[in-house]
Parts: sequence; structure tokens; C-alpha cells
Amino acid sequence: MAQQTDQQLKVALNAYLRRNHADICRHWFADIDPSGIEGGVLKLTVHDLIQLRYLQRSCVFQFTEAAQSVTGRLLAIRFVGTDEAMAPPVPNVPAEPTSAPPLTMSTVEQTLLSPDFTFDSFVVGPCNRLAHAAAQAVADRPGRAYNPFFVHGAVGLGKTHLLQSICQRLYRQRPSAVLCYVSCATFSDHFHDAVRAGSVNEFRNRFRGVDVLVVDDIHFLSKRDQSQEEFFHTFNALHQAGKQLILSSDAAPVDIPDLESRLVSRFNSGLVVRMERPCFETRVNIVHAKAALHETVLSDELASFIAARVDGNVRELEGALMKIRLLASTVVTGVTMDLVKQALSDRAGSVERDGSSSLQDIVDCVVQYFDVRLADLLGKRRHKSIALPRQVSMYLARRHTRFSLEEIGGYFGGRDHSTVLHAIRTVESRVATDDQLARSVQSIERALGREQPPAPALSVAV
Repeated sequence: MAQQTDQQLKVALNAYLRRNHADICRHWFADIDPSGIEGGVLKLTVHDLIQLRYLQRSCVFQFTEAAQSVTGRLLAIRFVGTDEAMAPPVPNVPAEPTSAPPLTMSTVEQTLLSPDFTFDSFVVGPCNRLAHAAAQAVADRPGRAYNPFFVHGAVGLGKTHLLQSICQRLYRQRPSAVLCYVSCATFSDHFHDAVRAGSVNEFRNRFRGVDVLVVDDIHFLSKRDQSQEEFFHTFNALHQAGKQLILSSDAAPVDIPDLESRLVSRFNSGLVVRMERPCFETRVNIVHAKAALHETVLSDELASFIAARVDGNVRELEGALMKIRLLASTVVTGVTMDLVKQALSDRAGSVERDGSSSLQDIVDCVVQYFDVRLADLLGKRRHKSIALPRQVSMYLARRHTRFSLEEIGGYFGGRDHSTVLHAIRTVESRVATDDQLARSVQSIERALGREQPPAPALSVAV
């Protein structure tokens, strides 16, 4: 095999990974540079330390397979930073025992930071704008902006993304800061291990000697009495020293089961913010952002369809996109509407809870009948050309599903129940006097397979 240049090798590696390991591929892989082969080892230079750590811990196997395949040689790979790439090789001999190094971010950090979770990649919308702004303030002024900073919300709404974004900005702006980022379960496990080993003082020095303590899923303290006691004292020690505390939870402090009142009080002493479920337009932006991260190109229509069909949390959107990417890797046509529908066909949300038409079925029929854009129908646009199709959609949703007015309004661009009620009454009134609209509604119902004889006025009580 002819010797490949570093640039040719880089292109070949990325092409192999996209074909065979699309799930790990990221747009920033294009910044990884081969630095030559020496002693059967291919060095890959990574210019960002957080990306370097991520690759070292998560991607060695896939890159090794790619390197061996594209070179035809039995190579090992080694991810290195820019300074290490320029340094002479170090002999592979056991190091002499030395005293323990001082605590730094690299030695205290417990949870692997993902390069995907930065402020730049966080999609801001009405559901998370306050949490995002507060997180940036905490990252820029730790210990002085909001302390403690407590963010809560249901699973999959981006709490971990925000926490890791704070950590990454702190790392880049204050590389000498001692930062500890752990899950609550890890904190508790380390504490119980320390109790069994008789090393509680070492544990306390470790967690109370940091500049920033970030604890994910703090609600797991709820039934761990010893851990609660220890965390209470850790919290007090750090807070009194002006150190930053950042906490996340599935519930507000007052709603965490069995949490001592003194901890509830301390958690509430700073800024407590809630993250809500993303509205349709935010979900569309999230779909575009997550797709771009994996170098997947989606049209606005496809992104809108995915956001409409997957109306839960960010993790569900990521799961849907992963399935779409895997299906797309098996065809030559790329990502099409038919492929997206196939990927999402088995989602629980595609069938309404009582087996009747789903909201998405109704929306699909309305879009086709009135020839309007899905993004407009579900978005905030108020133009008169989209108002009637949207009102008809809400009317049919109330008529043929068991969703509440609030749920229907949330689906159609985050509108409140009074807007839905007004739409239903408007269509009811017009159908009684406007034969053309009545025929339109009947045509859509036939397409849904739900045509019914004329019925008395619907009850729209909330």
C-alpha cells in the first residue's frame, strides 16, 4: 500500500468512521490531525483538552479499527495534545514514586465532560432562557453571582448540559480553579467507601478543598441519612468560604422526598430555576443543532416533522435522530421524509392514547389539505393564511383525541387553553353557516378515516 500523507489519512479515517461508527462522529473530528506513525503507533493530535479526554476515554477502539482498516497495518492509536505531540517520546519504564500532586481540575473531576455540552451548543428558548442566563452568570462570576445555583426540571430537558457548560467555561477561563463535578450517587458512594475504609478526613479534605462543587441529581440524597449529614456540612464549609455550589435535581428543593428542612432552606437561599419542556419552535432548533453536531443535513420541513412527532424531551429527540442516522446509513437516497416517517413509525406518540387518530395524523391531513407548511402550522406565526388551518387542527384534535385543551395548545406552538377554546368555538360557529368550510372539515375527517354524521355542538369545558 502506498504511503498516505497525513491529510489523506485524516480524510480516510473520518470517512471510515462515518460509514461504520456514525453514532460517535462529531463535526469537530475534522480538527483532529494525524501526526505520523512511530513504532506502530499512530498519533492523533487534538487541540482541545476536553475533547482530548473524551476521545481517550470513549473512542480509542473505534479509531483503532479505522486506522487499521484504512492503512492495512496493525496499528495502535494514541490521542495526544499539541504540546505532547511536539515532545520527544518518553521511555516506557515505571515511574518513580512521588508525592501526590496538588488537587487540580484534572485530578478532582469525577464525571467525564462531553465536548457536546457547551453554551454554544445549548439551544435557548422560553423553556430554559432564565436557567441559561443564570448559568452563564455563574460561570463568569463563580461564588458571586448566584450561590448556590439550583436548577431543576424533568429528565431530559438539558440540566446536565447546562452544568457541563458551566464546567467547561470555568475550565477555559480559570484553568487553575479546583473544580469537582460529580453525580450525587458518586458523592454518596465515595462517602460510604471512606467510612468503611476509615478515611473520612481524606474524603472531607477532597470535597471541601475545591473552588467549585457541581453535583448532578442531588435528589438522590433523599433517603441517604448519613450522606445528607455529610453533604450538609460540606455545603456549609464551601458556602462560608465563598466557594460556588451548583446543583441539579428532578424536583424543586421543597419537593425532594425526605430531604431535611435545613438542606431545603440552604438550597433555596440562592437562585432556584426550573426548566420546562421545550415548545415546538425550540424543538425544531434543537433538532437542527443535534443534527449538525453529527453532520446530518435536515430541511426545515424534516426538522419540523421530527419536532412535531417527538414532543417530549431532548433525549427523545436525540434518540429519534440516532435512529434516522442509522437508517440513512443503509440507503443512498439520504434523509427523506419517507425515511423519517419509517424511523419514527414505532414511536408511542404516533398513536393516540385511546387508539384513535393522533395529533400528528390530524396535522398531516390539515397540512396536505390546506397546502401549508408544517413549521407555520405549529409555530408562532399569526398570518391569516395559517390561522384557519391551525384553528381547524385544534378543532379536530379536540373532536378526535382525548387530549386536554392545555395539551393541544402546547402542541400548537405553546398556546394556552383559552386560545384553543376560541379556535374550537370559531370553527363550530363557521361550520354551521359556511358550507365550504364544513365540506373541508368533512374531507379532512374522511382522510383520517373518522367521518361522522353531523353532531351537536361540542362541549369544550376546560
